[in-house]
Amino acid sequence: MDFQHLEGFALVTGGTGGIGSAICRLLAKQGSKVAFTYFQNKEAAEDLEATLSTLGKGSVSGPVDLRNPDGISSFVHSLQDGGGIHTLIHTVGPPVPQTHLSKISPELFKEHVELEINGFFNTVYASLPFIRASQGSIIAVTTAATDRYPIRDGLSASPKAAVETLIRGLAAEEGKFGVRANAVGPGMLSDGMAEELIARGEYSQQDLDIATRNIPLRRFGKAGDVAEAVCFLASEKANYISGQIINIDGGYTA
Repeated sequence: MDFQHLEGFALVTGGTGGIGSAICRLLAKQGSKVAFTYFQNKEAAEDLEATLSTLGKGSVSGPVDLRNPDGISSFVHSLQDGGGIHTLIHTVGPPVPQTHLSKISPELFKEHVELEINGFFNTVYASLPFIRASQGSIIAVTTAATDRYPIRDGLSASPKAAVETLIRGLAAEEGKFGVRANAVGPGMLSDGMAEELIARGEYSQQDLDIATRNIPLRRFGKAGDVAEAVCFLASEKANYISGQIINIDGGYTA
């Protein structure tokens, strides 16, 4: 119950995604109130809220487009009466087509930059006063591909590399306020976004076999593995860890 003594919410962006929902559930189990954003999947949000209400102190959710600074600001400020925010966890990342960089249009690249980089910055900007007040933590879920680049993954790796740079900047600049900032970089998972990409045929069986051989543990991870790392970094057990990018990848980037 690492979070039961903390005032306010853990705010999870992209809470209805595979990794986001796993993080929300684990936070609730460990005693935190949870607020989460989603984009359009209201049914999934309602199901997750119902699950969280059985696990812990309850939850709040809102349909928020992170590209809209006013929208995320409004949602963040709505949490003030509930004690503010003790942790911000950013998990937003759309399913990314596996495409060579030469075949990505400028329009598609701009779309991902807007959602992943600007969306993260907009959320941090709105949340930072509350996280300073709680001397809390910021955690971004990025990708192990920023350390070991897999061919055709540039549309995912490029924006997330910028997010990791922002994490290091926040750690350097906000430490004087007691704020920590870290990131976790998932490798290949058998659920979450990877499950959707596999179902869509973005990875052939040959791709999956090669990926497995490149992982020292010879298996894919799960969203729950990422959630465990995120909740550790958010807890007081990690109170002297800041500015780090920790890959959850079975040794892929070793």
